[in-house]
Amino acid sequence: MKSNQVNRRNFLRLSATAGAAFALKPAGIQAAEVAGSETKMPERTLGRTGIKLPLLSMGVMRADNPAVVRAAYNAGIFHFDTANGYQNGKNEEMLGEFFSGKPRDSYILATKVKTGTGENAAAQFLEKFETSMKRLKMEYVDILYFHALSSPDEVNFPGVVETMVKLKKSGRVKHLGISTHSNEPAVIDAAVDNGNYDVVLTAYNFNQGHLAELNAAIDRAAGAGLGVVAMKTMAGGYLDKERTKKVNIRAALKWAWQNPNIHTAIPGFTSFDELEECLDSVNHLEMTPEEKSFLSAVNCKNGLYCQGCKSCIAQCTQHLPIPDMMRAYMYSYGYRSPLLAKETILALNLPDNPCKKCTSCNVACTKGFQVAEKISDITRLQQIPNDFLV
Repeated sequence: MKSNQVNRRNFLRLSATAGAAFALKPAGIQAAEVAGSETKMPERTLGRTGIKLPLLSMGVMRADNPAVVRAAYNAGIFHFDTANGYQNGKNEEMLGEFFSGKPRDSYILATKVKTGTGENAAAQFLEKFETSMKRLKMEYVDILYFHALSSPDEVNFPGVVETMVKLKKSGRVKHLGISTHSNEPAVIDAAVDNGNYDVVLTAYNFNQGHLAELNAAIDRAAGAGLGVVAMKTMAGGYLDKERTKKVNIRAALKWAWQNPNIHTAIPGFTSFDELEECLDSVNHLEMTPEEKSFLSAVNCKNGLYCQGCKSCIAQCTQHLPIPDMMRAYMYSYGYRSPLLAKETILALNLPDNPCKKCTSCNVACTKGFQVAEKISDITRLQQIPNDFLV
């Protein structure tokens, strides 16, 4: 067992030794060194921010066990990504408690705020940001994202952009960014042109059908000095609803890191075993025959991952937010997070049976999803008490 792996057997050892390792680090984060080991994770610079990050960071969205966060931190991961809405704020609260008392220069913290683009958008954005800061118990965050954007108009929404710029000037935010799950190439291009953003957080995985356009946008962003962070690298975690075809974690991460303009990835591991797989991946970047075989057998027509192309919306007579509903479906069956799926569905303010007015479905999904069936399946979560979804 290599010393940079974190399963249950050596977790306690890492917990005990890591404090001394971090205490010896000079001011500022110099390297991602695994506690008790001379191994150093490969690093890339996050664009013009100048921040050197290991290729592996942590997406904390689904994590609710601070022991897993501690294991990641002790193993040399120091970039953690959360959001105002994750777990109804409990995610930020957990990180606030965990990092309380730890040197502020020993970690990089990113959070995200999602808001509408109506008349009160800027005020709503600022209010949510203030709530996040109280939960995190921090004087500043390293990266603040305008979250879940899907159009250039949202990227350039003046009230919110001006609010973000003011927060950066005040020192409460070090760097500004946008995150996007759909229409990523257009959103990323708009972020480059806007000039106020330093980082883009984008969905990026082996199962996307528009990789040529997405890679071109990523190249442009990196060339303009923006940092690029990859999320949704696991493409839903499973390729089928029954969870018999699991995504190969190592293959998925190594595939993403093959792009030199992906500066770090934030897989959402929630267990020690998943963390161990991620750590093994970053320290053994060359693809194995098994990993190559997995990737060659997958194509963009299968899996649980919706790429958010939005062609379905124009076809739907009710103009339902189908990509968001498909994302909730992925959360439930791929991530095994039905509560997160329910939160996503409830945020859409849908009726109990959104397809009630239709006798048949006209939507032809580009990935072959049975859209009406999936909508019926996932929207029923609205009626299930949370206690049954944990």
